[in-house]
Amino acid sequence: MAAGDDKFLPARDKGPVRRYVRDFIDSRRSIGQYFLPIAFVIFLVSTFGARNPTVALVTSLAFYGMFLLIVVDSMILNRRLKSELRQHFPGENTRGITFYALMRGLQFRRLRFPKPQVRPGDPVVPAKR
Repeated sequence: MAAGDDKFLPARDKGPVRRYVRDFIDSRRSIGQYFLPIAFVIFLVSTFGARNPTVALVTSLAFYGMFLLIVVDSMILNRRLKSELRQHFPGENTRGITFYALMRGLQFRRLRFPKPQVRPGDPVVPAKR
């Protein structure tokens, strides 16, 4: 199951389209996967620097800026992914793919399940049907 074998995967992860989406997400670095560590640092800085209004303003702007970057990155990811899916899997059902891809992209790479099969920067090749 952790290796990504279709026989053992739950229904939400089965099929060549879902495998391609997983590989597509795993082959790129996204801002969303760094959200929790950065948010934790912002929280610590804002907690210990709360008496200084400049620190409070900077941490608030940093948090909103990071959130905005995640939204923009997710929109770009969604457009690229849909374009790739139309090219490699014409006529396939892609319902729910956007949510699936975004949730996988927001997780820490080490905690993703099934485990990533490609390294960041590797080319993504569609599985044979």
